[in-house]
Amino acid sequence: MKLFQCFVLAAVLGGSTVLAASDEWRPAAGPLCTRWAKDVSPTNVWPEYPRPQMVRQNWLNLNGLWDYAIVGANAAEPSSYEGRILVPFPVESALSGVMRPLDDKSRLVYRRTFETPKRWKKQTVLLHFGAVDWDARVFVNNTEVGHHCGGYDPFTFDITAALLPGRKQEIRVDVLDPTEAGQPRGKQSRAPEGIFYTSTSGIWQTVWLEPVPATSLDELLATPDVDHGAMRLSAKVRAAAGDETLTAIVFKHGGEIGRVSGPASAGVEIPIPQAELWSPDHPFLYDLKVELRRGKTRLDSVTSYFAMRKISLGKDARGITRPMLNGQCIFQIGPLDQGFWPDGLYTAPTDAAMRYDLEVTKKLGFNMTRKHVKVEPDRWYYDCDQLGLLVWQDMPNGNNKSDADKQEFEHELRQMIATHRNHPSIVMWVVFNEGWGQFDTKRLAGLVKEIDPTRLVNNATGWADEHAGDTVDTHQYPGPASPQPEEKRAAVLGEFGGLGLGVDGHTWTKKTWGYQGMASRDGLTGRYVTLLAKALELKESTGLSAAVYTQITDVETECNGLMTYDREIIKPDPATVAAANRTLQNEGQ
Repeated sequence: MKLFQCFVLAAVLGGSTVLAASDEWRPAAGPLCTRWAKDVSPTNVWPEYPRPQMVRQNWLNLNGLWDYAIVGANAAEPSSYEGRILVPFPVESALSGVMRPLDDKSRLVYRRTFETPKRWKKQTVLLHFGAVDWDARVFVNNTEVGHHCGGYDPFTFDITAALLPGRKQEIRVDVLDPTEAGQPRGKQSRAPEGIFYTSTSGIWQTVWLEPVPATSLDELLATPDVDHGAMRLSAKVRAAAGDETLTAIVFKHGGEIGRVSGPASAGVEIPIPQAELWSPDHPFLYDLKVELRRGKTRLDSVTSYFAMRKISLGKDARGITRPMLNGQCIFQIGPLDQGFWPDGLYTAPTDAAMRYDLEVTKKLGFNMTRKHVKVEPDRWYYDCDQLGLLVWQDMPNGNNKSDADKQEFEHELRQMIATHRNHPSIVMWVVFNEGWGQFDTKRLAGLVKEIDPTRLVNNATGWADEHAGDTVDTHQYPGPASPQPEEKRAAVLGEFGGLGLGVDGHTWTKKTWGYQGMASRDGLTGRYVTLLAKALELKESTGLSAAVYTQITDVETECNGLMTYDREIIKPDPATVAAANRTLQNEGQ
Protein backbone atom coordinates (compact mmCIF):
# COMPACT_ATOMS: atom_id res chain seq x y z
CA MET A 1 0.00 0.00 0.00
CA LYS A 2 1.49 3.30 -1.04
CA LEU A 3 2.18 6.08 1.43
CA PHE A 4 -0.58 8.35 0.12
CA GLN A 5 -3.06 5.46 0.38
CA CYS A 6 -2.48 5.30 4.13
CA PHE A 7 -3.35 8.96 4.41
CA VAL A 8 -6.47 8.30 2.33
CA LEU A 9 -7.41 5.41 4.64
CA ALA A 10 -6.95 7.65 7.67
CA ALA A 11 -9.17 10.25 6.06
CA VAL A 12 -11.84 7.70 5.17
CA LEU A 13 -11.88 6.45 8.75
CA GLY A 14 -11.76 10.04 10.00
CA GLY A 15 -8.00 10.49 10.32
CA SER A 16 -6.37 12.67 12.97
CA THR A 17 -3.31 12.39 15.13
CA VAL A 18 -4.45 13.86 18.47
CA LEU A 19 -8.11 13.91 19.39
CA ALA A 20 -10.26 15.97 21.70
CA ALA A 21 -11.99 13.85 24.33
CA SER A 22 -15.36 14.32 22.61
CA ASP A 23 -14.15 13.26 19.15
CA GLU A 24 -14.53 9.84 17.62
CA TRP A 25 -11.40 7.73 17.21
CA ARG A 26 -9.41 8.04 14.02
CA PRO A 27 -6.08 6.40 13.17
CA ALA A 28 -3.05 8.63 12.90
CA ALA A 29 -1.51 9.03 9.45
CA GLY A 30 1.44 6.66 9.69
CA PRO A 31 3.88 5.87 6.89
CA LEU A 32 2.37 2.45 6.09
CA CYS A 33 -0.62 0.36 7.10
CA THR A 34 -2.13 -3.06 6.52
CA ARG A 35 -5.41 -4.06 4.92
CA TRP A 36 -6.76 -5.09 8.34
CA ALA A 37 -6.69 -1.46 9.55
CA LYS A 38 -10.09 -0.94 7.94
CA ASP A 39 -11.54 -3.58 10.29
CA VAL A 40 -10.47 -1.73 13.45
CA SER A 41 -13.06 0.32 15.32
CA PRO A 42 -13.63 1.37 18.94
CA THR A 43 -16.56 -1.04 19.21
CA ASN A 44 -14.78 -4.01 17.64
CA VAL A 45 -11.14 -3.92 18.71
CA TRP A 46 -9.67 -7.30 19.62
CA PRO A 47 -13.05 -8.75 20.75
CA GLU A 48 -11.76 -12.35 20.96
CA TYR A 49 -11.45 -14.14 24.29
CA PRO A 50 -7.81 -13.55 25.20
CA ARG A 51 -6.97 -16.73 27.16
CA PRO A 52 -7.77 -19.83 25.06
CA GLN A 53 -6.27 -22.31 27.53
CA MET A 54 -8.46 -21.31 30.47
CA VAL A 55 -11.86 -20.23 29.18
CA ARG A 56 -14.86 -19.00 31.14
CA GLN A 57 -17.98 -17.81 29.36
CA ASN A 58 -18.64 -14.79 31.56
CA TRP A 59 -16.29 -11.84 30.96
CA LEU A 60 -16.22 -8.17 29.97
CA ASN A 61 -13.82 -6.79 27.36
CA LEU A 62 -12.41 -3.36 28.27
CA ASN A 63 -10.68 -2.74 24.94
CA GLY A 64 -11.81 0.43 23.19
CA LEU A 65 -11.53 4.15 23.82
CA TRP A 66 -9.85 5.31 27.03
CA ASP A 67 -8.89 8.84 28.06
CA TYR A 68 -5.16 9.48 28.04
CA ALA A 69 -2.63 12.08 29.13
CA ILE A 70 1.16 12.28 29.02
CA VAL A 71 2.53 14.03 32.10
CA GLY A 72 5.81 14.32 33.96
CA ALA A 73 7.05 11.10 35.50
CA ASN A 74 6.52 12.46 39.02
CA ALA A 75 3.51 14.68 38.30
CA ALA A 76 0.22 14.34 40.13
CA GLU A 77 -2.78 12.71 38.53
CA PRO A 78 -3.84 14.92 35.61
CA SER A 79 -6.78 17.21 36.23
CA SER A 80 -7.79 16.86 32.58
CA TYR A 81 -6.98 14.45 29.77
CA GLU A 82 -5.55 15.25 26.33
CA GLY A 83 -7.73 13.00 24.24
CA ARG A 84 -8.75 9.45 23.51
CA ILE A 85 -6.57 6.44 22.84
CA LEU A 86 -7.68 3.15 21.35
CA VAL A 87 -6.66 0.32 23.68
CA PRO A 88 -4.82 -2.03 23.21
CA PHE A 89 -2.68 -0.24 20.64
CA PRO A 90 0.55 1.30 22.00
CA VAL A 91 0.69 5.07 22.21
CA GLU A 92 3.41 5.27 19.53
CA SER A 93 1.28 3.42 16.97
CA ALA A 94 -1.00 4.87 14.29
CA LEU A 95 -3.92 2.68 15.34
CA SER A 96 -3.88 4.13 18.84
CA GLY A 97 -5.00 7.41 17.27
CA VAL A 98 -2.17 9.19 19.10
CA MET A 99 1.20 8.13 17.58
CA ARG A 100 3.39 9.98 20.07
CA PRO A 101 6.59 8.74 21.73
CA LEU A 102 6.92 8.35 25.48
CA ASP A 103 10.28 9.41 26.93
CA ASP A 104 11.88 8.42 30.22
CA LYS A 105 10.83 11.68 31.87
CA SER A 106 7.13 11.14 31.15
CA ARG A 107 4.25 9.05 32.43
CA LEU A 108 1.37 7.79 30.34
CA VAL A 109 -1.96 7.87 32.17
CA TYR A 110 -5.06 5.98 31.04
CA ARG A 111 -8.59 6.34 32.40
CA ARG A 112 -11.97 4.80 31.66
CA THR A 113 -15.20 3.92 33.42
CA PHE A 114 -17.19 0.72 33.40
CA GLU A 115 -20.22 -0.87 35.04
CA THR A 116 -20.26 -4.34 36.52
CA PRO A 117 -23.30 -6.47 35.61
CA LYS A 118 -25.71 -7.02 38.51
CA ARG A 119 -25.23 -10.79 38.28
CA TRP A 120 -21.58 -10.32 39.35
CA LYS A 121 -22.66 -8.89 42.72
CA LYS A 122 -21.54 -11.77 44.99
CA GLN A 123 -18.48 -12.78 43.01
CA THR A 124 -14.81 -11.87 43.05
CA VAL A 125 -14.02 -9.48 40.20
CA LEU A 126 -10.64 -9.84 38.51
CA LEU A 127 -9.01 -7.22 36.29
CA HIS A 128 -6.72 -8.84 33.70
CA PHE A 129 -4.03 -7.22 31.54
CA GLY A 130 -2.55 -9.19 28.64
CA ALA A 131 0.58 -7.00 28.72
CA VAL A 132 1.59 -3.44 29.58
CA ASP A 133 5.02 -2.10 28.70
CA TRP A 134 6.53 -1.59 31.21
CA ASP A 135 5.87 -0.34 34.77
CA ALA A 136 2.14 -0.16 35.53
CA ARG A 137 0.27 1.08 38.61
CA VAL A 138 -3.44 0.37 38.53
CA PHE A 139 -6.12 2.28 40.45
CA VAL A 140 -9.83 1.53 40.75
CA ASN A 141 -11.93 4.37 42.14
CA ASN A 142 -8.68 6.06 43.26
CA THR A 143 -7.61 3.00 45.26
CA GLU A 144 -4.35 1.40 44.13
CA VAL A 145 -5.12 -2.26 43.42
CA GLY A 146 -1.71 -3.33 42.17
CA HIS A 147 1.69 -2.61 40.68
CA HIS A 148 3.39 -4.66 37.97
CA CYS A 149 6.74 -4.48 36.14
CA GLY A 150 7.31 -6.43 32.96
CA GLY A 151 6.37 -5.64 29.39
CA TYR A 152 5.53 -9.12 28.15
CA ASP A 153 3.68 -11.15 30.78
CA PRO A 154 -0.02 -11.12 31.69
CA PHE A 155 -1.06 -10.02 35.18
CA THR A 156 -4.22 -9.90 37.25
CA PHE A 157 -5.53 -7.90 40.20
CA ASP A 158 -8.49 -8.66 42.44
CA ILE A 159 -10.44 -5.39 42.42
CA THR A 160 -13.51 -6.53 44.37
CA ALA A 161 -12.78 -4.48 47.48
CA ALA A 162 -12.28 -1.29 45.43
CA LEU A 163 -15.65 -1.47 43.67
CA LEU A 164 -18.38 0.93 44.79
CA PRO A 165 -21.97 -0.33 44.79
CA GLY A 166 -24.58 1.22 42.56
CA ARG A 167 -22.36 3.47 40.45
CA LYS A 168 -19.93 3.58 37.56
CA GLN A 169 -16.43 2.39 38.37
CA GLU A 170 -13.26 4.16 37.26
CA ILE A 171 -9.97 2.53 36.26
CA ARG A 172 -6.74 4.50 36.00
CA VAL A 173 -3.48 3.01 34.75
CA ASP A 174 -0.19 4.90 35.20
CA VAL A 175 2.67 3.69 32.99
CA LEU A 176 6.40 4.39 32.98
CA ASP A 177 8.50 2.99 30.14
CA PRO A 178 12.17 4.01 30.11
CA THR A 179 12.78 1.47 27.27
CA GLU A 180 16.58 1.63 26.92
CA ALA A 181 17.24 2.16 30.63
CA GLY A 182 17.70 -1.53 31.30
CA GLN A 183 14.48 -3.56 31.33
CA PRO A 184 13.87 -6.38 28.82
CA ARG A 185 12.72 -4.66 25.63
CA GLY A 186 13.71 -6.76 22.62
CA LYS A 187 14.32 -4.59 19.56
CA GLN A 188 12.41 -1.54 20.73
CA SER A 189 14.21 1.79 20.46
CA ARG A 190 13.38 5.47 20.88
CA ALA A 191 15.78 6.18 18.03
CA PRO A 192 14.95 3.35 15.62
CA GLU A 193 17.30 2.48 12.79
CA GLY A 194 18.72 -0.68 11.22
CA ILE A 195 17.74 -3.72 13.23
CA PHE A 196 16.07 -1.68 16.01
CA TYR A 197 12.51 -0.45 15.64
CA THR A 198 9.92 1.94 17.05
CA SER A 199 9.21 1.36 20.73
CA THR A 200 5.94 0.21 22.26
CA SER A 201 4.74 1.85 25.48
CA GLY A 202 1.70 1.29 27.63
CA ILE A 203 -1.17 -1.15 27.19
CA TRP A 204 -0.59 -3.33 24.14
CA GLN A 205 -2.72 -6.40 24.80
CA THR A 206 -6.34 -6.94 25.80
CA VAL A 207 -7.70 -5.59 29.09
CA TRP A 208 -10.66 -7.48 30.52
CA LEU A 209 -12.78 -8.20 33.58
CA GLU A 210 -13.88 -11.58 34.84
CA PRO A 211 -16.14 -12.62 37.72
CA VAL A 212 -15.08 -15.77 39.59
CA PRO A 213 -16.14 -17.54 42.78
CA ALA A 214 -14.19 -16.62 45.91
CA THR A 215 -12.45 -20.01 45.69
CA SER A 216 -11.59 -20.56 42.06
CA LEU A 217 -9.09 -21.91 39.58
CA ASP A 218 -6.20 -19.50 39.17
CA GLU A 219 -3.72 -21.38 36.95
CA LEU A 220 -3.53 -24.72 35.13
CA LEU A 221 -0.47 -26.69 34.07
CA ALA A 222 -0.99 -29.63 31.70
CA THR A 223 2.15 -31.73 31.18
CA PRO A 224 2.02 -34.54 28.60
CA ASP A 225 3.85 -37.79 29.32
CA VAL A 226 4.01 -39.54 25.96
CA ASP A 227 6.22 -42.37 27.24
CA HIS A 228 3.62 -43.43 29.82
CA GLY A 229 0.48 -42.45 27.88
CA ALA A 230 -0.77 -39.91 30.38
CA MET A 231 -1.26 -36.20 31.03
CA ARG A 232 -0.46 -34.68 34.41
CA LEU A 233 -2.64 -31.75 35.44
CA SER A 234 -1.90 -29.43 38.32
CA ALA A 235 -3.79 -26.32 39.38
CA LYS A 236 -3.25 -23.25 41.49
CA VAL A 237 -6.38 -22.42 43.46
CA ARG A 238 -7.28 -18.89 44.55
CA ALA A 239 -8.34 -18.66 48.24
CA ALA A 240 -7.92 -22.41 48.71
CA ALA A 241 -9.06 -24.00 51.98
CA GLY A 242 -7.19 -27.25 51.26
CA ASP A 243 -10.19 -29.55 50.90
CA GLU A 244 -10.94 -28.86 47.23
CA THR A 245 -10.93 -31.60 44.61
CA LEU A 246 -9.97 -31.33 40.95
CA THR A 247 -11.84 -33.16 38.20
CA ALA A 248 -10.35 -33.36 34.72
CA ILE A 249 -12.48 -34.54 31.79
CA VAL A 250 -10.77 -35.22 28.45
CA PHE A 251 -12.56 -35.14 25.09
CA LYS A 252 -11.46 -36.42 21.69
CA HIS A 253 -13.45 -35.46 18.59
CA GLY A 254 -16.22 -34.28 20.95
CA GLY A 255 -16.52 -37.53 22.89
CA GLU A 256 -15.38 -38.05 26.47
CA ILE A 257 -12.42 -40.46 26.75
CA GLY A 258 -11.35 -40.03 30.35
CA ARG A 259 -12.30 -38.56 33.70
CA VAL A 260 -10.14 -38.39 36.82
CA SER A 261 -10.62 -36.67 40.19
CA GLY A 262 -8.22 -36.03 43.04
CA PRO A 263 -7.11 -33.50 45.63
CA ALA A 264 -6.59 -30.11 44.01
CA SER A 265 -3.43 -29.61 46.07
CA ALA A 266 -1.80 -32.67 44.49
CA GLY A 267 -3.11 -32.57 40.94
CA VAL A 268 -4.24 -35.55 38.89
CA GLU A 269 -2.84 -37.88 36.23
CA ILE A 270 -5.11 -38.77 33.35
CA PRO A 271 -4.44 -41.87 31.23
CA ILE A 272 -4.53 -41.13 27.49
CA PRO A 273 -4.83 -44.55 25.83
CA GLN A 274 -3.43 -44.84 22.30
CA ALA A 275 -2.55 -41.17 22.37
CA GLU A 276 -2.90 -39.23 19.15
CA LEU A 277 0.41 -37.36 19.00
CA TRP A 278 0.75 -33.70 18.04
CA SER A 279 3.16 -32.75 15.23
CA PRO A 280 3.43 -30.11 12.49
CA ASP A 281 1.81 -32.54 10.05
CA HIS A 282 -0.87 -33.57 12.54
CA PRO A 283 -1.50 -30.85 15.14
CA PHE A 284 -4.08 -32.78 17.13
CA LEU A 285 -5.45 -31.15 20.26
CA TYR A 286 -7.46 -32.80 23.03
CA ASP A 287 -10.23 -30.76 24.64
CA LEU A 288 -10.24 -30.51 28.41
CA LYS A 289 -12.78 -29.50 31.04
CA VAL A 290 -11.58 -28.81 34.56
CA GLU A 291 -13.88 -28.58 37.58
CA LEU A 292 -13.06 -27.46 41.09
CA ARG A 293 -15.28 -28.96 43.80
CA ARG A 294 -15.73 -29.01 47.53
CA GLY A 295 -17.61 -32.15 48.38
CA LYS A 296 -20.53 -32.35 45.94
CA THR A 297 -20.54 -28.60 45.30
CA ARG A 298 -18.95 -27.37 42.09
CA LEU A 299 -17.06 -24.19 42.87
CA ASP A 300 -15.60 -23.37 39.44
CA SER A 301 -15.25 -24.75 35.94
CA VAL A 302 -13.10 -23.86 32.91
CA THR A 303 -12.44 -25.35 29.49
CA SER A 304 -9.01 -25.81 27.98
CA TYR A 305 -7.02 -28.03 25.62
CA PHE A 306 -3.70 -29.86 25.51
CA ALA A 307 -1.60 -31.96 23.18
CA MET A 308 0.37 -35.16 23.57
CA ARG A 309 3.85 -34.54 22.26
CA LYS A 310 7.44 -34.99 23.42
CA ILE A 311 10.48 -32.92 22.45
CA SER A 312 13.90 -34.33 23.33
CA LEU A 313 17.41 -34.97 22.07
CA GLY A 314 18.45 -38.27 20.58
CA LYS A 315 20.82 -39.91 18.11
CA ASP A 316 20.11 -40.55 14.45
CA ALA A 317 21.23 -43.68 12.61
CA ARG A 318 24.74 -42.24 12.27
CA GLY A 319 25.00 -41.38 15.95
CA ILE A 320 24.54 -37.61 15.45
CA THR A 321 22.73 -35.77 18.25
CA ARG A 322 19.53 -34.25 16.93
CA PRO A 323 16.19 -32.88 18.18
CA MET A 324 13.50 -35.53 18.35
CA LEU A 325 9.74 -35.00 18.22
CA ASN A 326 7.80 -37.93 19.64
CA GLY A 327 10.95 -40.04 19.40
CA GLN A 328 11.63 -39.27 15.73
CA CYS A 329 14.30 -36.99 14.24
CA ILE A 330 12.79 -33.77 12.91
CA PHE A 331 14.71 -31.15 10.96
CA GLN A 332 13.32 -27.76 11.95
CA ILE A 333 13.21 -25.01 9.33
CA GLY A 334 11.44 -21.74 9.99
CA PRO A 335 11.63 -17.97 9.74
CA LEU A 336 12.64 -15.35 12.27
CA ASP A 337 9.38 -13.74 13.34
CA GLN A 338 9.76 -10.31 14.97
CA GLY A 339 6.07 -9.56 15.44
CA PHE A 340 6.06 -5.90 14.38
CA TRP A 341 3.23 -4.22 12.44
CA PRO A 342 3.38 -0.90 10.55
CA ASP A 343 0.08 0.35 11.99
CA GLY A 344 0.04 -1.32 15.42
CA LEU A 345 3.76 -1.86 16.21
CA TYR A 346 3.75 -4.68 18.82
CA THR A 347 -0.03 -5.11 18.44
CA ALA A 348 -1.43 -6.68 15.28
CA PRO A 349 -4.47 -4.79 13.91
CA THR A 350 -6.74 -7.81 14.38
CA ASP A 351 -6.67 -11.44 15.41
CA ALA A 352 -7.04 -12.42 11.75
CA ALA A 353 -4.00 -10.33 10.83
CA MET A 354 -1.89 -12.01 13.50
CA ARG A 355 -2.97 -15.46 12.34
CA TYR A 356 -2.23 -14.56 8.70
CA ASP A 357 1.52 -14.43 9.35
CA LEU A 358 1.39 -17.97 10.70
CA GLU A 359 -0.78 -19.22 7.85
CA VAL A 360 1.75 -17.85 5.36
CA THR A 361 4.55 -19.47 7.36
CA LYS A 362 2.80 -22.83 6.92
CA LYS A 363 2.02 -22.10 3.26
CA LEU A 364 5.72 -21.55 2.62
CA GLY A 365 6.47 -25.05 3.89
CA PHE A 366 8.04 -24.14 7.23
CA ASN A 367 7.46 -26.36 10.26
CA MET A 368 8.88 -23.94 12.84
CA THR A 369 9.08 -20.26 13.68
CA ARG A 370 11.45 -18.41 15.99
CA LYS A 371 9.69 -15.71 17.99
CA HIS A 372 12.49 -13.19 18.12
CA VAL A 373 13.08 -11.24 21.38
CA LYS A 374 9.35 -10.67 21.83
CA VAL A 375 6.56 -12.51 23.62
CA GLU A 376 3.17 -12.59 21.91
CA PRO A 377 -0.42 -12.69 23.20
CA ASP A 378 -1.72 -16.13 24.15
CA ARG A 379 -3.80 -16.28 20.98
CA TRP A 380 -0.64 -16.28 18.83
CA TYR A 381 0.55 -19.48 20.52
CA TYR A 382 -2.98 -20.88 20.30
CA ASP A 383 -2.77 -20.41 16.53
CA CYS A 384 0.62 -22.17 16.47
CA ASP A 385 -0.88 -25.01 18.51
CA GLN A 386 -3.77 -25.32 16.04
CA LEU A 387 -1.78 -24.88 12.83
CA GLY A 388 1.14 -27.09 13.81
CA LEU A 389 4.13 -24.78 14.07
CA LEU A 390 7.05 -25.54 16.36
CA VAL A 391 8.09 -22.40 18.26
CA TRP A 392 11.50 -21.31 19.48
CA GLN A 393 10.65 -18.71 22.10
CA ASP A 394 13.29 -16.02 22.75
CA MET A 395 13.59 -14.15 25.99
CA PRO A 396 13.48 -10.41 25.15
CA ASN A 397 16.90 -8.89 25.78
CA GLY A 398 17.83 -6.03 28.07
CA ASN A 399 21.08 -4.20 28.84
CA ASN A 400 21.59 -6.18 32.07
CA LYS A 401 24.40 -3.91 33.24
CA SER A 402 23.28 -3.37 36.83
CA ASP A 403 22.31 -5.90 39.49
CA ALA A 404 18.76 -4.53 39.33
CA ASP A 405 18.66 -5.08 35.54
CA LYS A 406 19.85 -8.66 35.97
CA GLN A 407 17.30 -9.38 38.66
CA GLU A 408 14.52 -7.97 36.48
CA PHE A 409 15.69 -10.02 33.48
CA GLU A 410 15.64 -13.22 35.52
CA HIS A 411 12.23 -12.37 36.97
CA GLU A 412 10.74 -11.75 33.54
CA LEU A 413 12.43 -14.90 32.19
CA ARG A 414 10.70 -16.94 34.89
CA GLN A 415 7.40 -15.22 34.12
CA MET A 416 7.68 -15.91 30.39
CA ILE A 417 8.08 -19.62 31.04
CA ALA A 418 5.40 -19.78 33.75
CA THR A 419 2.78 -18.03 31.64
CA HIS A 420 3.43 -19.84 28.34
CA ARG A 421 4.60 -23.35 29.13
CA ASN A 422 1.18 -24.94 28.51
CA HIS A 423 1.47 -24.40 24.76
CA PRO A 424 2.54 -27.58 22.95
CA SER A 425 3.92 -25.58 20.03
CA ILE A 426 6.76 -24.17 22.14
CA VAL A 427 9.63 -26.65 21.94
CA MET A 428 12.63 -24.51 22.90
CA TRP A 429 13.41 -21.59 25.21
CA VAL A 430 16.15 -19.23 23.97
CA VAL A 431 17.82 -17.41 26.87
CA PHE A 432 20.11 -14.95 25.04
CA ASN A 433 20.46 -13.62 21.50
CA GLU A 434 23.95 -12.86 20.17
CA GLY A 435 25.39 -11.96 23.56
CA TRP A 436 23.01 -9.02 24.03
CA GLY A 437 22.99 -8.38 27.77
CA GLN A 438 24.45 -11.82 28.38
CA PHE A 439 25.36 -12.83 31.96
CA ASP A 440 25.39 -15.97 34.13
CA THR A 441 24.62 -18.00 31.03
CA LYS A 442 25.27 -21.48 32.41
CA ARG A 443 23.29 -20.78 35.55
CA LEU A 444 20.33 -19.32 33.66
CA ALA A 445 20.29 -22.15 31.09
CA GLY A 446 20.27 -24.58 34.00
CA LEU A 447 17.52 -22.61 35.72
CA VAL A 448 15.31 -22.75 32.64
CA LYS A 449 15.85 -26.52 32.39
CA GLU A 450 15.02 -26.91 36.05
CA ILE A 451 11.81 -24.89 35.70
CA ASP A 452 10.78 -26.73 32.53
CA PRO A 453 12.58 -30.03 31.89
CA THR A 454 10.08 -30.93 29.13
CA ARG A 455 11.62 -28.60 26.52
CA LEU A 456 14.98 -27.88 24.92
CA VAL A 457 17.08 -24.91 26.05
CA ASN A 458 19.25 -22.75 23.79
CA ASN A 459 21.71 -20.94 26.06
CA ALA A 460 22.68 -18.32 23.45
CA THR A 461 21.76 -18.18 19.79
CA GLY A 462 24.58 -16.69 17.76
CA TRP A 463 28.22 -16.33 18.62
CA ALA A 464 28.21 -16.20 22.44
CA ASP A 465 27.91 -19.90 23.26
CA GLU A 466 28.75 -20.81 26.86
CA HIS A 467 28.66 -24.60 26.34
CA ALA A 468 25.35 -25.04 28.15
CA GLY A 469 21.85 -26.13 27.20
CA ASP A 470 20.76 -28.51 24.46
CA THR A 471 22.02 -26.77 21.31
CA VAL A 472 25.18 -25.26 19.86
CA ASP A 473 24.02 -22.37 17.70
CA THR A 474 25.61 -20.10 15.10
CA HIS A 475 24.46 -17.16 12.93
CA GLN A 476 25.78 -16.45 9.44
CA TYR A 477 24.57 -14.09 6.72
CA PRO A 478 23.76 -15.02 4.10
CA GLY A 479 25.14 -18.46 5.04
CA PRO A 480 24.21 -21.14 5.63
CA ALA A 481 26.76 -22.59 8.06
CA SER A 482 26.75 -25.22 10.76
CA PRO A 483 28.58 -25.69 14.04
CA GLN A 484 29.71 -29.18 14.96
CA PRO A 485 27.13 -31.22 16.87
CA GLU A 486 28.22 -32.49 20.25
CA GLU A 487 27.51 -35.58 22.30
CA LYS A 488 24.78 -33.84 24.28
CA ARG A 489 23.97 -30.83 22.08
CA ALA A 490 22.45 -30.56 18.62
CA ALA A 491 23.90 -28.23 15.95
CA VAL A 492 21.52 -25.47 14.83
CA LEU A 493 21.72 -22.38 12.64
CA GLY A 494 19.86 -19.71 14.60
CA GLU A 495 19.91 -17.11 11.78
CA PHE A 496 20.86 -17.05 8.10
CA GLY A 497 19.59 -15.56 4.85
CA GLY A 498 18.65 -11.92 4.94
CA LEU A 499 17.95 -11.66 1.21
CA GLY A 500 16.74 -8.09 0.90
CA LEU A 501 14.22 -6.91 -1.67
CA GLY A 502 12.34 -3.64 -1.27
CA VAL A 503 9.04 -3.43 -3.12
CA ASP A 504 7.98 0.04 -4.25
CA GLY A 505 4.80 1.21 -2.58
CA HIS A 506 5.10 -1.30 0.24
CA THR A 507 7.98 0.07 2.31
CA TRP A 508 8.13 2.03 5.58
CA THR A 509 10.64 4.49 4.10
CA LYS A 510 11.94 5.13 0.63
CA LYS A 511 15.41 3.94 1.65
CA THR A 512 15.61 0.28 2.75
CA TRP A 513 18.34 -2.24 3.42
CA GLY A 514 18.99 -5.99 3.45
CA TYR A 515 21.92 -8.21 4.34
CA GLN A 516 22.25 -9.24 0.70
CA GLY A 517 20.38 -7.19 -1.89
CA MET A 518 18.19 -8.88 -4.47
CA ALA A 519 17.10 -7.26 -7.73
CA SER A 520 13.91 -9.19 -8.48
CA ARG A 521 11.36 -11.76 -7.35
CA ASP A 522 12.94 -14.44 -9.54
CA GLY A 523 16.39 -13.62 -8.21
CA LEU A 524 15.18 -13.87 -4.62
CA THR A 525 13.44 -17.18 -5.28
CA GLY A 526 16.48 -18.70 -6.97
CA ARG A 527 18.87 -17.50 -4.29
CA TYR A 528 16.63 -18.91 -1.56
CA VAL A 529 16.60 -22.33 -3.23
CA THR A 530 20.40 -22.22 -3.45
CA LEU A 531 20.73 -21.44 0.26
CA LEU A 532 18.39 -24.29 1.16
CA ALA A 533 20.36 -26.72 -1.00
CA LYS A 534 23.50 -25.76 0.93
CA ALA A 535 21.64 -26.25 4.20
CA LEU A 536 20.69 -29.74 3.03
CA GLU A 537 24.35 -30.48 2.38
CA LEU A 538 25.19 -29.36 5.93
CA LYS A 539 22.39 -31.50 7.32
CA GLU A 540 23.90 -34.57 5.68
CA SER A 541 27.60 -33.78 6.07
CA THR A 542 28.04 -31.84 9.30
CA GLY A 543 24.88 -32.80 11.16
CA LEU A 544 22.92 -29.52 11.04
CA SER A 545 19.53 -30.07 12.71
CA ALA A 546 17.67 -26.77 12.36
CA ALA A 547 17.83 -23.47 10.49
CA VAL A 548 16.13 -20.09 10.98
CA TYR A 549 15.76 -17.86 7.92
CA THR A 550 15.77 -14.09 8.38
CA GLN A 551 12.84 -13.32 8.13
CA ILE A 552 9.08 -13.70 7.60
CA THR A 553 8.30 -9.98 7.01
CA ASP A 554 10.08 -6.70 6.43
CA VAL A 555 10.26 -4.51 9.54
CA GLU A 556 10.44 -0.73 9.13
CA THR A 557 13.59 0.02 7.07
CA GLU A 558 14.73 -3.62 7.00
CA CYS A 559 13.58 -5.41 3.85
CA ASN A 560 14.84 -8.94 4.54
CA GLY A 561 11.29 -10.29 4.72
CA LEU A 562 9.66 -12.98 2.66
CA MET A 563 6.64 -10.67 2.90
CA THR A 564 6.44 -6.90 2.69
CA TYR A 565 5.88 -5.05 5.97
CA ASP A 566 2.23 -4.42 5.08
CA ARG A 567 1.78 -8.17 4.30
CA GLU A 568 0.46 -7.35 0.83
CA ILE A 569 3.10 -9.22 -1.16
CA ILE A 570 4.86 -12.55 -0.73
CA LYS A 571 8.11 -11.71 -2.46
CA PRO A 572 9.45 -15.10 -3.67
CA ASP A 573 7.39 -17.74 -5.45
CA PRO A 574 5.53 -19.53 -2.60
CA ALA A 575 5.38 -22.98 -4.24
CA THR A 576 9.12 -23.00 -4.99
CA VAL A 577 10.02 -21.90 -1.45
CA ALA A 578 7.67 -24.49 0.05
CA ALA A 579 9.20 -27.27 -2.05
CA ALA A 580 12.72 -26.31 -0.98
CA ASN A 581 11.69 -26.21 2.68
CA ARG A 582 10.00 -29.61 2.54
CA THR A 583 12.97 -31.17 0.77
CA LEU A 584 15.24 -29.96 3.55
CA GLN A 585 12.91 -31.45 6.17
CA ASN A 586 12.39 -34.81 4.51
CA GLU A 587 15.57 -35.85 2.71
CA GLY A 588 18.04 -37.92 4.67
CA GLN A 589 15.65 -38.59 7.56
